[in-house]
Amino acid sequence: MEVWFSMIKDVGFPAVVTFFLLHRIESKLDELIRSVRLLPIDQEPGRTEDQLQKQA
Repeated sequence: MEVWFSMIKDVGFPAVVTFFLLHRIESKLDELIRSVRLLPIDQEPGRTEDQLQKQA
């Protein structure tokens, strides 16, 4: 918690809130990128869920 307080003092509240929100959504963005990359493979006819999991 002390790290957050020192960051607020050094760079300001809006910057700390921005960094915090970016940190929280990073994993969600990674999952979104993965889903978008698998979309063309998912649209191929005859693909099963097992094959898609192996592709990921």
